[in-house]
Amino acid sequence: MIAIEHHDQIVKVSVFGEFSLADYKQLEESVVYELKFKGKVNLLVDLRDMADFTLDVAWEDVRFNWQHAHDFQKIAVVASGRLVAWSAWLARAFLDAEIQFFENYDLASDWVEAGA
Repeated sequence: MIAIEHHDQIVKVSVFGEFSLADYKQLEESVVYELKFKGKVNLLVDLRDMADFTLDVAWEDVRFNWQHAHDFQKIAVVASGRLVAWSAWLARAFLDAEIQFFENYDLASDWVEAGA
């Protein structure tokens, strides 16, 4: 399950339980909407309550990042665990955005909002 909010040029995403391909497609639609009407996007992704993700989500993430390599200013990822940290590190290979990893949501929110 996924919850998405739009604030200025920031897309805030929270994932609960399993992160499915249908959830990721919702995220893509939200980002593309922001890009179309507001230009570059800042993204705040809260994965603290994510239980798991499917392999097709990982592949879709790589594909989407490749297509939108220059469309993000800042991406803040809130999570604990090395797998998520590794995923955020891997995204740096595809994106020219500033990407930071946080365990504290408020710090992540402050950081990403400073660029909006």
